[in-house]
Amino acid sequence: MDERDHKNLGKELGLYIIDETVGKGLPMYLPKGAAIRRELERFIVDEEIKRGYLHVITPDIARLELYKKSGHYPYYKDSMYAPIVIEDDEYMLRPMTCPHHFQLYLSKPRSYRELPMRIAELAKLYRYEQSGELMGLIRTREFCLSDAHIVCASEEQAVEEIGKALELVEYANGIFGLEYGKDYWYKLSLGDRNNPEKYGTNNDAWDKSEDLMRKFLKNKDYKFEEVAGDAAFYGPKIDVQMKNANGKEDTAFTVQYDFCMPERFNMNYIGEDGKEHRAFVVHRSSIGSIGRTMALLIEKYAGAFPLWLSPVQAKILTVADTHKEYAKNVFDNLMNAGIRAELDDSNETLGKKVRNAKTEKVNYMLVIGDKEVESNNLSIESRDSGKLGEKTIDSFIEHLKKEIADKK
Repeated sequence: MDERDHKNLGKELGLYIIDETVGKGLPMYLPKGAAIRRELERFIVDEEIKRGYLHVITPDIARLELYKKSGHYPYYKDSMYAPIVIEDDEYMLRPMTCPHHFQLYLSKPRSYRELPMRIAELAKLYRYEQSGELMGLIRTREFCLSDAHIVCASEEQAVEEIGKALELVEYANGIFGLEYGKDYWYKLSLGDRNNPEKYGTNNDAWDKSEDLMRKFLKNKDYKFEEVAGDAAFYGPKIDVQMKNANGKEDTAFTVQYDFCMPERFNMNYIGEDGKEHRAFVVHRSSIGSIGRTMALLIEKYAGAFPLWLSPVQAKILTVADTHKEYAKNVFDNLMNAGIRAELDDSNETLGKKVRNAKTEKVNYMLVIGDKEVESNNLSIESRDSGKLGEKTIDSFIEHLKKEIADKK
């Protein structure tokens, strides 16, 4: 059994469960797992907004007609949930957000001055994966994707946005402590001219778009492999690949060039010349499926998360009942400061409380005994740095806030 396997650690650390009564491939996040997921979501939404993304919210369900319009329905039919009939119309749980975002774009006439328009969403998606393919948080039937669709005025602008999307991916990977070449690498996923059923017969568009992506990667001096037949049906993509604890390779994040959807949706804009022009589209997922990314980070850190991601950042341990009042005051101060803290004032021995906190991989342990009550201070032990001596409550909170902000 791999000690880093997120399925084992997820159970040990109380992060998530999958209940057969609820359904296979439908994870439920426990409070500690929800705290990690919440931090990942806040991090990427805040970062994307800083980079000019327009965050939206669209429905988890739409008319089947929308997916027929986009062309997704024939290709994804086998992995989509069955249609839901409402008032003689058919609806689907969505497997992707691009058609929703395109309809938002089409809600009014657009000018070249608005482009590039970066439409982003933390979107819940639903795909009926085969039972044999399901695995923990890595492959599920419901997931939340850090999704975006960038509407561009030209191919040159689209290539520029592909570069910016990869810069965001690399920035996020740096925050997560992931190294290029060691923890992740690139794959250029191409179409297949011998499979016109999936990739159509517009070979000129495929040749041109694949060449654009290839030249971009080469100009950036990225090492990458090319794989035919792995592209989306609407265009080639750059996949960011990682391996899980079991050695299986997965696509974690992706950036895709789309020459098909603007035509299907008649996505135009008014140019500087006052005439209508066809738009270009880039699809991208900055940190991919939040659940899959969480699984990869559980395995990378073996459950010992950096402070900003840790579900329990500090745990307060009492020596005796006489220390409960002061311990509760410390707990309240930490919680009011936005620190994720727990208080263990049970009747267990201090030794057992310490062992439990270490098993839970808590970042900081605060032992409260006679000395701490008398001095009105804290004795602090760090999971990573050992004993830190005494601090006041206020100075400890400032220490935590700085470490959280630094995301080390």
